Amino acid sequence: MSNSADSTSGPIRRFRPVRLLTGGVFALAGLIFWMSFNTAQGTNIRTDDSMLRLSDLIRERSRKNGDLEDSAAAARAQVDALARRDNGGTAAEQRKLAALEDSAGTRKLAGQGMTVTLTDAPPNATAKIPGVPQPQPNDLVIHQQDLQAVVNALWQGGARGIQVMDQRLISTSAVRCVGNTLILQGRVYSPPYKITAVGDRGALRKALDASPAIQNYLQYVAAYGLGWKVDQHEAVTLPGYSGTVDLHYAKPMG
Repeated sequence: MSNSADSTSGPIRRFRPVRLLTGGVFALAGLIFWMSFNTAQGTNIRTDDSMLRLSDLIRERSRKNGDLEDSAAAARAQVDALARRDNGGTAAEQRKLAALEDSAGTRKLAGQGMTVTLTDAPPNATAKIPGVPQPQPNDLVIHQQDLQAVVNALWQGGARGIQVMDQRLISTSAVRCVGNTLILQGRVYSPPYKITAVGDRGALRKALDASPAIQNYLQYVAAYGLGWKVDQHEAVTLPGYSGTVDLHYAKPMG
């Protein structure tokens, strides 16, 4: 009989889908645990130590770049002195060379001028004007466009030369910010940021006041306490640019 045959056979084991799913979850959890351990290699992967080390590395490289620039500037000064002594050029040629160096920004420049200082607002700053929304983190820091606005306005005001922090700007200089730090010609700077220009002070100030981008920045100064300071100078000296003047650009392969 078919019923007796079924009763004599052993119990039939069937794996339910729930059991299969549970086993898969445990296997996946074990795999994630192993990968986390292998990645951490015994360290705490929840800390920001690696970011701190990266920041330290960037600042150390910036310091080394500064030392190399100082060495290069000293060597260039010696080479230029020897070249002027040995080339036998006329006075007119020497004046032409000096004018070219002034245009390139490789010579010191002195005259009247001004310094503009931009500073981050306090991290716990609140709105200082009724009706203004409370600030977001980005509202409290100096941005690349703020620095560029000041530099562009000073050039438009007839600046004969501009220095950002301790570096002279030339035609290939790029003012770039990453986070709340300035990267200029291979070196890293933190606020406050100082921008010094040599030129007619009245014209420079007029150009600052006429800049729409600066007027927008001054609204944040009034609302959230960002720093803005303008100092007039009867006489100020800008250093000559001491970095490389070689142009680096991409080339097609083949």
